[in-house]
Amino acid sequence: MPEAALNVVLLRNTPEPEEVVAMAAKLCYSPSGVEELKEKIEAKDQAAFVEKLASIGHLSPIEHVSFTFGIEGISRACSHQLVRHRVASYSQQSQRYVKAEQFDYVIPPSIKQDPALTRKFEKFMAEAQENYTKVLERLEELGYKGEAGQQDARYLLPNAAETKIVVTMNARELLHFFRVRCCNRAQWEIREMAERMLAHVKRVAPTIFAKSGPGCLYAHCPEGKMTCGKIEEVRKKFGVKKNN
Repeated sequence: MPEAALNVVLLRNTPEPEEVVAMAAKLCYSPSGVEELKEKIEAKDQAAFVEKLASIGHLSPIEHVSFTFGIEGISRACSHQLVRHRVASYSQQSQRYVKAEQFDYVIPPSIKQDPALTRKFEKFMAEAQENYTKVLERLEELGYKGEAGQQDARYLLPNAAETKIVVTMNARELLHFFRVRCCNRAQWEIREMAERMLAHVKRVAPTIFAKSGPGCLYAHCPEGKMTCGKIEEVRKKFGVKKNN
């Protein structure tokens, strides 16, 4: 069974996201009609205005833009963490309807650093695959064919099994998501996924996500006594200078 490789793709996003945010925000304060407002906003760069919104904490207009990601090569352990973010939409590959004929899996780095431990891990994955296949075959003999058998045989599949998922979040929820999941204290797999998601949205909405990342980038570490103690290292990683 091959080891799964993380792949994060930005499938779709609201066109001209920063213009949409500016339209939503300015409508709150302008007597202009929608069409007139639209023309004014499209006529000039809205970066400074969107940046001001973020600085004063007026974030509700940011909810009008959304981003849809296709994610593969993550474990079920990772996806269980991901779906805890409730202001989002998810469509995940089903273990009930998709037969795990040869499932890929994710090996944690802590295990990969030890060759003997890696071999044990891979052996367990092979045994899980073998047991899944045997149980599924027997269930089919008993008359539980297709998803009827797969929905019960999947109980043998490990948390390490690879999954695929489509995720849609609005920009405000993404700001929160990056704040907690890009943090050093986040589990390594979801942190790597979050960092790749952040890189994608920064390319299409650079002003909205200009200061996005873990909560310690521009303030004290929000983890308190649970801090990783590496705030300068984290800030350097995200390109934040000491005097910012």
